[in-house]
Amino acid sequence: MSVISAPTPITAVVDTTPRSFLVRFLPRGAPWIPILILLLIIVAAIGGESIAPQDPNGLNLAAAFRPPFWQAGGSYEYLLGTDNLGRDVFSRIIAGARVSAIVAVYAIVFSGAIGTMLGIIAGYFGGIVDAVISRIAEIMMAIPSLALALIISATMDPGLSTVIIVIVLTYWTWYCRIIRSEILSLRERDYILFAKVAGCGPLTIFFRHLLPNIFNTLLILMTLQVGQVIIFEASLSFLGLGIQAPNTSWGLMLADARQYITYAWWGITMPGSVIMLTCLSSNLIGDWLRDLLDPKRRQL
Repeated sequence: MSVISAPTPITAVVDTTPRSFLVRFLPRGAPWIPILILLLIIVAAIGGESIAPQDPNGLNLAAAFRPPFWQAGGSYEYLLGTDNLGRDVFSRIIAGARVSAIVAVYAIVFSGAIGTMLGIIAGYFGGIVDAVISRIAEIMMAIPSLALALIISATMDPGLSTVIIVIVLTYWTWYCRIIRSEILSLRERDYILFAKVAGCGPLTIFFRHLLPNIFNTLLILMTLQVGQVIIFEASLSFLGLGIQAPNTSWGLMLADARQYITYAWWGITMPGSVIMLTCLSSNLIGDWLRDLLDPKRRQL
């Protein structure tokens, strides 16, 4: 006589591996290092001189050309060394982050708003309106940005407002052309035609039907443009057309330290490395957002 034993109960396998809050709630594959770098830049921009260990503009000729703390002659008082006037390089990098953040926010918001609205108008109405806006955008794209900066600097004093104006006049065309191409395909969709039949006006169609459908594209464009704006601002400041002393910017730090690069390499290497890391991080985050928000490229 055979004895039938009771089936062994199946126990559920519970994953007890601790996971952080960010890993649990953010999508898999997020670029954590670029996100961390941009968060540090944002914190530095918000804190500014209040969180800097030294006065960014404090002169101390006795401490000029101090090397970083890991080299002989360096100290923890000046973590990344000092420049030719004894100013702390690390503190000036923190102070310069605010200028770069202000330029990036204002320039991207204004250029994005102008370019997006003109792109929607050109793509939606077409015809002579599209032709006029497209020709204006092509003319602006044909003007070299540095030449435009020289023209504006000749009529205005170089400074933060000049940099923002030059960037807005240069980069709105980028938004306009890309958004226009998106609208050309969206305006033929059925829901746009139904909205017209229902009596919706152009403004209602713009804000209720078109803008939500180009939001992902607009977000990716803004993210990718952060690095370009920072490099452009640094280039203008390096050439003397942007931020002026006693204000601090990363491009101005490069201009001040370029003649001492042979024996004080840290003066130009440190701000240059920060510019590179910031731009690279913004580009990587933009690529990640493109893959995340595009259903065709999304990884399951």
